[in-house]
Amino acid sequence: MVVPGLERWDEKRDGPPTEEALRARLEAQGYGASRYVYPPGTFFPEHTHPMDKIDAVVSGQFRMVVEGTEVILEAGDCLAVPKGTLHSAEVVGDTPVVSLDAVPI
Repeated sequence: MVVPGLERWDEKRDGPPTEEALRARLEAQGYGASRYVYPPGTFFPEHTHPMDKIDAVVSGQFRMVVEGTEVILEAGDCLAVPKGTLHSAEVVGDTPVVSLDAVPI
């Protein structure tokens, strides 16, 4: 299934999915990123944002549902969420999610 706005990390092409590499990719696209750590059990119910954003996962697994389409983000994955798009997010499993929440600068 193709998920609009999803970019999977390609370790052969991009090297290891480090926080620094993800941040550099986001900054090259004109985004500034804030780092967050979400413990197991964290759930964000459906909501929207007044700006475009990208969720990038440094480690752990993040289940996101964007306008009814579910995707599991893992280390290095990025998901663009256009402004006004209804979405939810949830930490999957027993490992915290380290995430970069990026917005245009």
